Amino acid sequence: MITDAILRLLLRVLIVPLGYVCGMLATMAVVVIGYWQIGNLLAGVDEIELFSILDAMMTAMMALTAVVTTMWLIASIGILFAECFAVRSWIFHTANGAISAWLGAQLFTPYDGTQVPFDGDFYIIAAGLAGGLAYWLVAGWSAGFWKPVASPRPDALPAPRAAQTLPPPAENGPRQR
Repeated sequence: MITDAILRLLLRVLIVPLGYVCGMLATMAVVVIGYWQIGNLLAGVDEIELFSILDAMMTAMMALTAVVTTMWLIASIGILFAECFAVRSWIFHTANGAISAWLGAQLFTPYDGTQVPFDGDFYIIAAGLAGGLAYWLVAGWSAGFWKPVASPRPDALPAPRAAQTLPPPAENGPRQR
């Protein structure tokens, strides 16, 4: 019993960071594909422009990594709660992702001198939902190291006992109807 708990704890130590990374990648993918609209950006460019765009995207990915890391640091509170109380609901994990993404993005508001207004709240929430769902798919569905995923099998039923034979009823005279 104790060895099962220790093995489960070690498994959670490996699975939770893997889910964390998958959630971060899903969050970044939604921002890059949705908000940055990378498909429209790369359509119809020649080779030199492509390298310039990719260079600019690599630089922007560094900034995006800082934002996403902040979002997921906030999500760690919900992840810790889920691990402590074995919350395995996909709704909890996706809501945790959306709320933490929105809170994390609020820490990185655009500075006043920017020429481009920020209108990406929809994409931030969508990125959080996608990240939370990705985390749940990898690690959240089995949250809680102390609670097994499957319910324990019931003990085997006892073998049936031999039927007892009852003595025939005593006859106390004729039966009446």
